[in-house]
Amino acid sequence: MTTPALNLGAATTAQLAGQAWDAIRVPRSIGLLTLDILGARSGAVIEDDLTLYWLVPTGTATGWDITGTTILSAGARVSVPPARRMAGPGPFWRVCPGDTWLTDTDALRAAVEDAYQPEAGR
Repeated sequence: MTTPALNLGAATTAQLAGQAWDAIRVPRSIGLLTLDILGARSGAVIEDDLTLYWLVPTGTATGWDITGTTILSAGARVSVPPARRMAGPGPFWRVCPGDTWLTDTDALRAAVEDAYQPEAGR
């Protein structure tokens, strides 16, 4: 399912978070582990050179305080790639928007925390 607030046109666009979705920015190394942990529970994911972005329901990331990650909400801009861009250069869809393009914030939080666990032993 797509939404008018997620413009999937022919070019990458800077779109405002905090309207139909917020985004959680996660460093790529942790993001790839997070994606493995989430599996099919993940919604759409945007990737750029160093970062993965999960789209989550607006206002559900209150209290998010995981080091190295950032909440992008009202007023923040997110570079959203065209609908079928599956590789760089530039932002692309690591997981394309589909029927469930938003990720449950609690599931994402747990997966990110689990992904950071191996780092404690390094």
